[in-house]
Amino acid sequence: MLADARARVPDLRVTPLDVAADAACLERLADFCDRWTPLVALDAPHGLMLDISGCAHLFGGEAELVKDIRRRFHRSGLDLRFAIAATPDAARALARFGRGGIIAAGAEAESVGALPVVALGVDPQVVHGLSRAGLKTIAALAERPSTPLAARFGDDLIARLNRVLGRDDMRITPRRMPPACMAERPFADPIARTEDIEATLERLMQRIADLLQERGEGGRRFEASFFRADGAVRMIAVETGHPSRDPKTILRLYRERLDALADPLDPGFGFDLIRIAVPVADPLDAAQVSLDGKVNADSEVADLVDKLVARLGRARVQRFMPRDTHDPRRRSFTVPAAEVPATRWDRPEPDEPPLRPLHVFTPPQPVLVTAQVPDGPPARFVWRRAAHEVVLAEGPERIAPEWWRREQAMPTRDYYRVEDRDGRRFWIFREGLYERETSEPQWYLHGLFP
Repeated sequence: MLADARARVPDLRVTPLDVAADAACLERLADFCDRWTPLVALDAPHGLMLDISGCAHLFGGEAELVKDIRRRFHRSGLDLRFAIAATPDAARALARFGRGGIIAAGAEAESVGALPVVALGVDPQVVHGLSRAGLKTIAALAERPSTPLAARFGDDLIARLNRVLGRDDMRITPRRMPPACMAERPFADPIARTEDIEATLERLMQRIADLLQERGEGGRRFEASFFRADGAVRMIAVETGHPSRDPKTILRLYRERLDALADPLDPGFGFDLIRIAVPVADPLDAAQVSLDGKVNADSEVADLVDKLVARLGRARVQRFMPRDTHDPRRRSFTVPAAEVPATRWDRPEPDEPPLRPLHVFTPPQPVLVTAQVPDGPPARFVWRRAAHEVVLAEGPERIAPEWWRREQAMPTRDYYRVEDRDGRRFWIFREGLYERETSEPQWYLHGLFP
């Protein structure tokens, strides 16, 4: 208790626990560990799991990798306990409850044998039951047959025991999936000048473009990570509406993104590692050049969207998408423009007017309509205190809500495409079937045709 602790250490400093701050600190440390491997997982509340398979040789072996990790953590004022083993569970048990170190493959059972059963990470009640049965170490538990243990304490105990002993392996679930391709540049002397940073990005983007070309792909998302010498990591991402591997285009988007940052990129004491990763890539064929040598209009629109997303943010640039429904109220919806490519909408028949107007009012605007018969087409209507004489009318197009939405009690609509004496065309509907759904149907103007 706190009173007992203060009795033993009178000048003890006490600070309230801040779980959110601890979690945020662990997240920052996980970003910092991305410099050694892209497979990093959180092992809350105070641990990190790194899958260094195929990465250790880049740093001179496992021992040199551990030295580099220790040195950088100590430079940030942090101490750590580590263990390297063939399975994540064995490494966790040795780091938390043992002496840690580098365990040779196949020696997991011997290394974890003296650890207490709490190192398995099972429920405290199971630990209490095992202790009362005299099974206090992993070695004592491993000597017993698994069937009686599973019958009394559950299959989870046996599964965890096998993973800690190195018999079974369960890979970690990384915070971010490995990118499709990646290029990085470490620096013995950290760089801080803007010219050096841009030159490094340009060289890395050229390497990324070569890798994507070999794969026949183009990137949809590019993430540039800047690792500062003091341990801070800054990641800046740009997205494209279509697959791309053009270095100049991506660099231009990065410049737009950097100029729009509310928190400018601060090199501090300099960056000792810069990396560009492509987490999302799609197939990309060679571009077809038109006979007249002009740039495709769709490509120009996509480039404009990419620039706006880089400057304003993906949530502020929206694209309309068609929905498979006959109900004009639900015909379209918006999504971030960077998420999906442009979709072609239904085109009208040649020499025919469009079925739907380009300008739609939300909500529809009420109008006063005069018709020859109550359920007939409009002959005259007043909108915004201006009268319009109808010379041409086409309809009705009867639109009812989907049968699975009938519980909302939405009335049927009869739509008309009408034209007045001045040649202006309108989209008008009558809401409610006469003498079946209502005795006084209401008229509304829903849109304007070009």
